[in-house]
Amino acid sequence: MFFISKVAAALIAPLGTALFFGGLALFLVAFRCRRLAVVSGGFAIVWLLVWALPAASLLLRNALESPYPSLVMAEVPQASAAVVLGGGIAPAGHDDLYPDMGASADRVWHAARLYHAGKVPLLILAGGSDARFSRMSEAEAMQRFLLDMGVPASAMLLEENSRTTRQNAQFASDLLGKRGIGEVILVTSALHMPRAVALFRARGLKVIPVAADHSVANRPVWRLWLPSAAALDDSGQALKEFLGRWLGR
Repeated sequence: MFFISKVAAALIAPLGTALFFGGLALFLVAFRCRRLAVVSGGFAIVWLLVWALPAASLLLRNALESPYPSLVMAEVPQASAAVVLGGGIAPAGHDDLYPDMGASADRVWHAARLYHAGKVPLLILAGGSDARFSRMSEAEAMQRFLLDMGVPASAMLLEENSRTTRQNAQFASDLLGKRGIGEVILVTSALHMPRAVALFRARGLKVIPVAADHSVANRPVWRLWLPSAAALDDSGQALKEFLGRWLGR
């Protein structure tokens, strides 16, 4: 199922969809179905162009992020624990000594802020990995970074088996249940928060969402209509979140 979900995400991404219909157009040309080939090829081009527009990307991302604005620390209530979802820091590969901070690493920084502000005494770090390609789990990668940020090992609990957001919720809720904790702060990227909140609440937890890594920002109007590779990638990430919410992943 993990593999199928990744393939589905790749296909629904604008580039994946465009490549599929572009390939279909070539196939149709080979069988002399030229009208259908033109339709398929034209759709591929238009689809790619639409999602490469910052205006389209912004519309999608704003729908996901706007319910979870950035909070100043004084607005965040105290809780017994915070669950920090993986995805911000990549585990070290077999040839690497240290984890690699990714574009979503703000969530791990924010977890350190929450701990040092006294909002939570415990951080549950959720995220596994494929042992064939990395020497540590995502949870351990986050732990190493947080140790450097002054968070003691005694304040961190690792959940190292999950590979999807659904599994994050399942395995983290099991750990919380063993400790009698029913209310948690949930830390992840704003784009990812709607799906994560839904899955954690489905496990019976009371969730306090504390989003990080907001990507929606004001920009000149003329730039909204200039296609870019960055906007195409942003659109793909947002569409992946909508797909994940629909599939319950």
